[in-house]
Amino acid sequence: MNTTPSRTTTPDETAAADAAATKDTETKDAPGTPPGPGASATAPDDLATQPEGDAADDGLADEDLEPDPFEEARHGVGAGAAAVVSAALGVVALTGAWTGRVAAERETLIGQIKTSGGGSAAQQISEIYGDAWHTTALVNGVFALLALLVGVVVLVRPAFGAPADRPQPAWVRAVALAGVALGVLGVLISAGMYLDLFVSLPSAGAPAGG
Repeated sequence: MNTTPSRTTTPDETAAADAAATKDTETKDAPGTPPGPGASATAPDDLATQPEGDAADDGLADEDLEPDPFEEARHGVGAGAAAVVSAALGVVALTGAWTGRVAAERETLIGQIKTSGGGSAAQQISEIYGDAWHTTALVNGVFALLALLVGVVVLVRPAFGAPADRPQPAWVRAVALAGVALGVLGVLISAGMYLDLFVSLPSAGAPAGG
């Protein structure tokens, strides 16, 4: 009976077959290997349930909405400074400034020079005392008017120009109102001083007859 001898596998062929099987297994397990048909069908559903992009956008939006502490600190700085200046000018208008004293002393010196060659008592009172008094009132009135104007500008500024993101701070309005009130009071007092409404100039008495 004729029998076909079986083919004997050599060690080299066995090693080659094992290497090919190992390569196929690594290829299937590799991260870059595209998933099979079943996996591709379920992948969109998994992606739909995890909107990573939307979550990232929401996080950025929340950070953008948070107020900047430096912006909060800078808000109202200019208006606040102007309001403080207005109140300070009002105080100076009521208490007097060194410029007013210097101007009054100058008028007194001019009056003394004018009356040094002789003059009536009324003329001396007017030149030496009256002009200095009126000059002091005029200088104080200028300070009061500046306080009034600066305070009014601070109060009406939000109504003009581009609208602000946030309303004007309450303390700014309060200080500006104080400056306006002091300015109005200073203007009234200075006007009364200049027009001799509160205190009139002294008058020279008639000379005693003999």
